[in-house]
Amino acid sequence: MFGLFKKTSELDKLQRQYEKLMSDWHKLSTINRAKSDKKYAEAQEVLAHIEKIKA
Repeated sequence: MFGLFKKTSELDKLQRQYEKLMSDWHKLSTINRAKSDKKYAEAQEVLAHIEKIKA
């Protein structure tokens, strides 16, 4: 109830985006290797951004 108005930080948003990209990457890895590689590259870019923010 009290978390209803809590704003999410940029770090939280990026972590959720990273998790979604990795999930998509895993699903695509058995279907389409080219799309899977693109999703993995996007996830790595987000991860680099996350590490940059943490530092």
